[in-house]
Amino acid sequence: MTARKRRGARGAVASSRPRMSSRPQVSLVLSYQYPGKYAFTVLAGAVEADPALADVSLHFPRDRDSLLTTVRERADAGDVVVVAWSFYSASFGPAAEELAWVRARLEGRQVLCIAGGVHATAEPLQTLQAGFDLIAVGEGEHTLRALLLRVLQGEDPRGTHGVAYLDAGKLVQRGHGEGVRLDDFPPFAARHAKFGAVEITRGCIYACRFCQTPFMSKARFRHRSVANVARWAGELRRAGRRDIRFITPTSMSYGTADETMNLGAVEALLVAVREAMGPDGRIFYGTFPSEVRPEHVTPEALALLKRHVHNDNLIIGGQSGSERMLQATRRGHDVETVVRAARLAVEGGFVPNVDFILGLPGEEPEDVDATLDLMQRLADLGARVHGHTFMPLPGTPYRDAPPGRVDERAQQRLDWLASRGRLYGHWKQQGVLAEQIAARRQPRAR
Repeated sequence: MTARKRRGARGAVASSRPRMSSRPQVSLVLSYQYPGKYAFTVLAGAVEADPALADVSLHFPRDRDSLLTTVRERADAGDVVVVAWSFYSASFGPAAEELAWVRARLEGRQVLCIAGGVHATAEPLQTLQAGFDLIAVGEGEHTLRALLLRVLQGEDPRGTHGVAYLDAGKLVQRGHGEGVRLDDFPPFAARHAKFGAVEITRGCIYACRFCQTPFMSKARFRHRSVANVARWAGELRRAGRRDIRFITPTSMSYGTADETMNLGAVEALLVAVREAMGPDGRIFYGTFPSEVRPEHVTPEALALLKRHVHNDNLIIGGQSGSERMLQATRRGHDVETVVRAARLAVEGGFVPNVDFILGLPGEEPEDVDATLDLMQRLADLGARVHGHTFMPLPGTPYRDAPPGRVDERAQQRLDWLASRGRLYGHWKQQGVLAEQIAARRQPRAR
C-alpha cells in the first residue's frame, strides 16, 4: 500500500495498521537545521549503527523547501515516510510553523510527523497540539530505533515505549525514553558524513534552577569512556576532519561522579584523543560546547589544558554577580570564585569568556548592579563577558517565572561594554524569545 493510496487521515498515526506481506521501504527525513541538526547528528548515528534498521534511508534537508521536496519525492516513490524535528523551547515556534507549512502542501500524502528534544519532553501536550503525531519523551536513541523498527514491521508506532500522542484530544504517554549508556551509541553519523562535537558526558549533578539539562537527562553524570572517545576521534580524523570538540555540561567534571575533579581522567582523555587525531589534529576543550565551572579553574587544571588543547580561551559559567542570586539559582559557587577563575585563566594564558544571565527571577536593582559591576571588573582583568537574557524554560524550576528583561539603564552599561569589545552575545534577541516562551506556556497539568 503506497502512502498516496492511504488518503483521508491526517497522518500515519491516524491510519489503520497497514497489512503488508514484506517490510516496507522507510524513509526518515530529518529537518536538519539549527538547532535540531545537533541532535539529529547523534540520532542518525544511532539509526545507521543498528543492523535491524538497514532498510531505513536517511535524508538531511537543510531548509523547508528541500524538506518538502524530499518528503514528496519519498512518498511518491511509495516509501513510508517519517519526518522528524528536534528543538529547544526557544525554537519550538519556528518548528511548529514549519510543520504546519509542510502539512499544508502535502496534497493528501500521508506521513508520520514526530518530534523530540527538551521542549517536547517538558511540554508534551503543547507539542502534540501543534500538530505532531508522536513525540519522543526523554532521551531519543532507544526510542527512535524502536519506533522505526515498528514502522518497518508494519506495526502501530504508537505502541513504542517512550512516546506520547493524542487520543481523542487526550494525552497518552508510554513512559520515558530509556537512558543511554554513551559507549553504546556513536556520537555522530559517520556513514552519512554528519559529524559534530563528541558528547563525553550526559546529565549534570548541579541542577541549576534555570537549566534544562539535568531535568532532561537526570542530575547525575554519565561519561563516555576514554577508549570509546578515542575510537570516534580516530573516525573523525580518517574522515579528513582536523578539529575535535566535545559536548559536556562541565568539562572538568569528566571521569567523576560528584563535585570533585579527576584531573587524571581528563588528562587520559586528552592524551588518547591527541594520539587518535595525529600530530596535525587540534583539540578544543573547555570552550563551547564544553564550558568550565569557575571552581574548577585551578592552576593545576589550567596547566593540564595548556599541555593538550589548542583553544586560547575558556568558557566559564559565572551567571550572576549577586551572591543572593547565585544562591537562589543553586549555582554552587560565590562571586569571588568567578573573579579568581578569571584571574587564574588570564595568568595561565587563556582569555576567559564568562557567561552571565540577566533578568533572573526575583532579581532586584541591587542584584543587577552587582552583576554589571562584576562584568566590568572581569573586563578590567582581561576577560570577555557573554550576556544572556533569562528565559523561563519548560522543565525547570523557573518554568513559570516571568521572562527576563533588561532595563534601559542596564542596557546602556551593556552597550558601553560591547562598544569596547568586552561584551558579546544575543541578549537582546533572547529577551524577545523569553517573551514568546512565556506567552506560549500553558497551565501545569494537575
